[in-house]
Amino acid sequence: MKKYKHLFFDLDKTLYDFEKSSESTFRDFFDIYHLENKGVNSFQKFIETYRRINLMLWAIYREGGIKKEVLNIKRFDLALQEFGIHDTILATRIAEYYVNKSPLKKTLFPGVIKTLNYLENKYHMHIITNGFEEVQWKKLRASNLRKYFDKVITSEEAGCKKPDKGIFIYSLTQANAKIGESLMIGDDLIVDIKGAHAAGIDQVFVNYSNNSHGEEVTYEIQHLEELMKIL
Repeated sequence: MKKYKHLFFDLDKTLYDFEKSSESTFRDFFDIYHLENKGVNSFQKFIETYRRINLMLWAIYREGGIKKEVLNIKRFDLALQEFGIHDTILATRIAEYYVNKSPLKKTLFPGVIKTLNYLENKYHMHIITNGFEEVQWKKLRASNLRKYFDKVITSEEAGCKKPDKGIFIYSLTQANAKIGESLMIGDDLIVDIKGAHAAGIDQVFVNYSNNSHGEEVTYEIQHLEELMKIL
């Protein structure tokens, strides 16, 4: 077992239950903006439509092809359009509501606090995230996670996004950490795991859904508490 000193965590979908937070916020604004009366006849279909569009736009965003301000509104605008609603003002209001309210949901995966409490006096811990900077800071504070992490590195601060190895190298520099003593922990095989591997950093793939894959990873777990057996 290597002697790690620095642990770098992804935030969304690794520590923070993004999907649960998102769906809860969707239910809130679905009622507030009376979307059913406007033609959205299925909440589940709407959120599935949004997720499909959001994934597409985030892939473009990671490549630098769209600005975050445009992405934030466009994902809702395009989703509404699929239900025959062509109202950019409404999409803008929903987008503003979503980015302001969703981060305040205190939705963590099971075992997160227990695991971080176990690790905090043994390692230097940091966050590396592609999420919008102001949104991620809100999540960390609302969920009482900020106290666990020495450095919080966002893609906006680094000037590049995961899986670009540049953000991992930048994070090492900011944390004053060496490659051989660092470990990246994340849920996304491409964005977190392959990105860290490209930078020479060992990885823990948090495979919550136990999906099969052919990627080579340093460690793989299905629950965050399994970190306590590795570290």
